Amino acid sequence: MSIQEQKTGQMWPINGASKAKRIKWGAVQNQISWVYMKMLREGNKTLKVYDVNPYVEVYRFYDNLYGLFNQNLDGAGDVWMWLVIGPKKAMVIDTACGLGDLKGLVDEITENMPLVVVNTHGHSDHARGNSQFGTVYCYETLLPKLKEQDEHIWDKYFDEKGNPLWLEFDRNDIPPFKKYEIVGVPDGYVFNLGGDYDVELIFTGGHTNEHVMFLDKKGRFLFAGDNVCSDVTGCGNGGGKYANLSTFSKALTKLVERINEYDYIFPGHFMVNLENHLMFSLLETVNAVINDPNCYDYKITHISGGGGPGRVRMHKFIRGFSTIAYTESGVYVPDEPTI
Repeated sequence: MSIQEQKTGQMWPINGASKAKRIKWGAVQNQISWVYMKMLREGNKTLKVYDVNPYVEVYRFYDNLYGLFNQNLDGAGDVWMWLVIGPKKAMVIDTACGLGDLKGLVDEITENMPLVVVNTHGHSDHARGNSQFGTVYCYETLLPKLKEQDEHIWDKYFDEKGNPLWLEFDRNDIPPFKKYEIVGVPDGYVFNLGGDYDVELIFTGGHTNEHVMFLDKKGRFLFAGDNVCSDVTGCGNGGGKYANLSTFSKALTKLVERINEYDYIFPGHFMVNLENHLMFSLLETVNAVINDPNCYDYKITHISGGGGPGRVRMHKFIRGFSTIAYTESGVYVPDEPTI
């Protein structure tokens, strides 16, 4: 913890059950997210840590839905993996940073059920554990990026002497990288977990060009990845055709039209089990920014979790929630007329 953090009382350590311990953070998180995680990690009665992987905190939110909480190996927000138990197969949504035996953990919880492993997007805190599984499904345009993964994907988490920069853990507890099968699927693709248990992939863009959500039609859950976040919802980052609010607005409009198909939202970070009605407020804020990019409430330079250069992002409050964060190039689709 830095001297500044000690003085202000921000980001005090949470006494979770994970074997790993935080060294430092890249950016201070908001108080609402921090207190939620403190209450959950220090007081939830379903919390369990398995010997096969002492780095992951397992929470049982519903009879067939487990949240696998992973501390981020860099200084950004800690990460949720989701485990859905269907009648004949189980689905793993995202694989975090790949610390510890993820495959062994999932097999123990599911009693060795066949697995369907999927990614919401390809960022390091959501897809570094892919290589522990034989096959991973993703949105079709993400496939080339995942193929670039190799044994060096964890190098950024360590200094030149091999010491971890952000989180205290043993590098030997990261299973060696191995090539795995990557299957790209289109928008609307449905995964069947047995019987009438279907989970649909829904393209959203926004946070990244290839970002998707997963709609559990039987459980009535929406797994939102990084496109919903109680700290900062960074969905207008620019850097490609679909990493913008205009694309995200179209996806949100469709999700609002389908609001009767899901009850709760499970993001990839911080507060989860959110009510579906949040989608109305999210769409309202996104459209307000599209209509007037200068309607932001404040702007700030954010320091990246990996220690890279900061970027200026505008923030617009989402009614009753967090903020939408966007850059100048992250509002409209490139090469299309602006409003």
